[in-house]
Amino acid sequence: MDRHEIEGHEVVEKTVKPTGNGAHVYLPKSWIGATVKVVRTSELDTDSDE
Repeated sequence: MDRHEIEGHEVVEKTVKPTGNGAHVYLPKSWIGATVKVVRTSELDTDSDE
């Protein structure tokens, strides 16, 4: 696992949910218009068909 250091103001931990042909992470409405960065913190499921 790589280690990354990111400066920011707030952190939330969410689970990515499937939607259509992609996936979403829902964040607080107050974050609308904010710039965010997403970091995957778990291994990918290699048994997945995608």
